[in-house]
This record gives sequence, C-alpha cells and structure tokens, in this order.
Amino acid sequence: MPRALVVEDDPAIQAALVHALRTLGHVTQAVDTAAAALRETASGKLDIVLLDLGLPDLDGVAALTMMRRISNVPILVATARGDEDSLVRSLNAGADDYIVKPFSSKHLAARINALLRRSASVPYEKLVEHDDVIRIGGLHIDPRSRRATLDGEVLSLRKREFDLLAYLAEHPSQVVGRRELFRMVWGHANLIDDRTIDVHASWLRRKLGETAAAPRYLHTVRGVGYRLSAPA
Repeated sequence: MPRALVVEDDPAIQAALVHALRTLGHVTQAVDTAAAALRETASGKLDIVLLDLGLPDLDGVAALTMMRRISNVPILVATARGDEDSLVRSLNAGADDYIVKPFSSKHLAARINALLRRSASVPYEKLVEHDDVIRIGGLHIDPRSRRATLDGEVLSLRKREFDLLAYLAEHPSQVVGRRELFRMVWGHANLIDDRTIDVHASWLRRKLGETAAAPRYLHTVRGVGYRLSAPA
C-alpha cells in the first residue's frame, strides 16, 4: 500500500486528511512541523507527501526546498493560499502539484492517484512502447534514459519538465492543447489550473535558451496550447 505523510498543523484538517488517505488505502502518518516532515522525508520510506504551507516552525516553501534536496518523493502542496505567487514559488521549489483548500476527498484522491502514476520511471504510457531517441533539430530526447540534449549539451530538467518536453516531442510540429497536456502529462482528466502548464513551459523554455517573445523550439499558440518544432 502507498505510504503517505501529511504535514499539517491544524488538528482538525490533519485528522480529516489522514482519514481521507486511510480510506483510500494509504498507510498514513501525520506531523505538524517542518522539522518532523524533514525527518520523515529523509527516511526514504514515503510514496507521497501532502504539505501545508502555513507551518509553525518554517515557511512551507522553505521546507519544500529542503525536502526536495533530500528526496524525489512526489509532493502535493495542500494549502489555503490560492494566490499565483504562492503557486509559482511552490512549483519553483519543487512541488509536483498544488491544490487549494477547501477541496473534496474525491478531488484529493484524483490528484494523489495522478501523482502516484506519474512517479513511475516513465512519464506516460506511450513512452514504454519504444526506446528510440527523438530528434528535433539539435534537440535529442531519449525517453528510456530520460535524458535530453540540445546541440550536444545535456539539459538539466526536472521530472515534469522532461515529461512535458517528451510528450510534445512525440507530436512534432503539432499544436497540443492544454487539456491534452494536463491529461497526458499531469494525469488529470480535466483541466483544473492551466497556470501550472504555463509555469512549467516557462521553465522549459528558459532551459532551451529561448524566450516566449523569441521562441526557437517551444512555441505558444495563444488560447490553444503549445507546439514543439525545429528552428527554421
């Protein structure tokens, strides 16, 4: 059974989250401080972490940064902070997903199940069908080894950045819609917050050495989605 850690200092919310996770079949433990969360994360025995940002001993984003340094466990930020700055800071710090309170148990279950699916060694089912290197101009993507290079230089990509790049590369020169990306890369059936896609696309574009104003490989199709193609 999946092993989950709830990091939440509000006793009522903590109890509700623990109950919801145990109902889903997760072996669940809970802590109420960042220090305790770091100790548990360092154990390497977790499959997923639910992290509140309003912790009493350390800001949640700072705690997230420290947790990410010691573990690649999927981290779902579960917070009352619905502002864009908190979302972006959390994703920058290494969060795999972000959910704003209040939310239903059904919604929480969908997010957790998606993260557990995505935490496998390959980003989406289509990649396991082959191990061919995808070549788009000077961009080479190896789904099997999860390695990408640009003009011979290895790209340092986070998991979700690689997943996004690989999926777009599977559809070269095609416009891939936001809903499809959210379903195939993030594992959600419905588009919930397309800012997540935009943030990851911005990070990916930066690592490709380009900007939204002057794209080479990654092109934004306003109101629709993204397209990956070789430079003219």
